[in-house]
Amino acid sequence: MSDPRPHIGEPLALDLLNTRWMRDGAVQDLLTDTDGLAIWLASNGLDHLCPADDTALRHLRQARDAIKAAVDGSPKEAAPLVDEVLAHGRIRATLTADGPGEVPEFRSPAWGPAWLAARNYLTLLVTAPDRIRVCAHEACVLYFFDTSRNGTRRWHSMATCGNRAKASRHYARAKED
Repeated sequence: MSDPRPHIGEPLALDLLNTRWMRDGAVQDLLTDTDGLAIWLASNGLDHLCPADDTALRHLRQARDAIKAAVDGSPKEAAPLVDEVLAHGRIRATLTADGPGEVPEFRSPAWGPAWLAARNYLTLLVTAPDRIRVCAHEACVLYFFDTSRNGTRRWHSMATCGNRAKASRHYARAKED
């Protein structure tokens, strides 16, 4: 089955947050069952890490809630939630034929996707925390990492939410005339 979400391809942590989206005024959730988990794992190339079972689903939902709390609320208050997910894995330094490397290791394979998403959130915080954004459209709940040159992107997609906002402003101006 193909990924039904309207916006994919964001960094892993934000792609996990985008497993919830709005359609026709109702919240949709890809992670309601293991079928949705299988779709998300495959969409992110993580289907080799663990089976799409109830345990991995529970861990991934925990990571999604922790990352959402950190992005939407107080990072200080959410830190223990993210740390709880991160406690289930680590990075092992290695030396490969190509030079230094890092290998993620997990207490259990079922923690792998959740841990990688939480770790990716830390990477985004180090890279550019001010570029982690929620779409500016009032009816959208999607997140994106602003990669625009000047950092002023407002919509997860100009083609959808940006155009809706422009059309809404145009309609409001037309009503005033």
